[in-house]
Amino acid sequence: MRQKTIFLMLAVLLTFTVISGCGSKEASTQAGGSKEPIKLALSPWPGWFVWYLVKEKGFFEKNGVNVDLVWFPVYSDSLSALASGKVDANSQTLSDTLAPASKGIKLKAVLVNDNSNGGDGVVVKPSINSLKDLKGKKVATELGTVDHLLMLTALEKAGLAEKDVSYTNMTVNDAGPAFIAGNLDAAVLWEPFLSKAIQEGKGKLLFSSKDTPGLIPDLLVFKEEITKNRPDDVKKIINAWFDALDYWKANPEESLKIMAKAAETPIDEYKAGVDSVKIFQLEDNVKAFTKGDSYESLAFTSGKTAEFLKGLDMLSTIPKAETFLDGHFVEEVMKERKK
Repeated sequence: MRQKTIFLMLAVLLTFTVISGCGSKEASTQAGGSKEPIKLALSPWPGWFVWYLVKEKGFFEKNGVNVDLVWFPVYSDSLSALASGKVDANSQTLSDTLAPASKGIKLKAVLVNDNSNGGDGVVVKPSINSLKDLKGKKVATELGTVDHLLMLTALEKAGLAEKDVSYTNMTVNDAGPAFIAGNLDAAVLWEPFLSKAIQEGKGKLLFSSKDTPGLIPDLLVFKEEITKNRPDDVKKIINAWFDALDYWKANPEESLKIMAKAAETPIDEYKAGVDSVKIFQLEDNVKAFTKGDSYESLAFTSGKTAEFLKGLDMLSTIPKAETFLDGHFVEEVMKERKK
């Protein structure tokens, strides 16, 4: 069973000390060279299990980079580990990169792993047929998360605001079971809670991240000093990622089996989870790092998300996108892979 029950999209939970006992499911490569291995953290989320495909098929070694994958069952622990320098890189959301950036912690996002593409959504009771029907209804999601932002986006689409619903601040771990038990009219959930609420709670999906492409990007984020002192290794890791995506395309069944095993879930369940995200290819990455006026642009998305968090007093300042978004690595990788 995938352990995404503890995947938390909360920038406010970021701390500067590592929570002890984070749990280690570490896998280390034995690439040659005298440099210390780069410690790359990841947590339960369908798109991030691709890192285990990278490791299993030897793409770190192929590209000549020494990497330790460091497993964090609790997502917020991985945020703390990166902020305090206990790991060199982390797989995390854009929204969770804004808080440390606003506090002056020097980080660089260098790769988009995926975008939620239906993996987050508004599930409602069968009697609710439209977003407008949510007026006065009890709706739950967790304050300050990207799913809270998704809820506000859905309400805005229906001409409603948060004050028009009976908003309940509740973690996804609690909101999923509460909806299934019939204690909520609607909840904003992510997988696997979303599918379970639909199946077990007889709910229906009214709005999802598929309706807002680019709103919830998942990134590879490095400590800035690594990007400055070991830029070749950063590029090699990115190349290893795209080698794995190429392998997945050529060998879909084997690749899904490897990733499902790492996720500790049946293949059909893992496939359903990974189908709810859009895995970003190289061209998608270059486009995402290009400035634009839609959620397809990371800079645009970071500005909108930062405004949202600042409005909730979760950010004191809005960090400039160029201080933590670094697209030159994927641009260089694209040029080199086209030669």
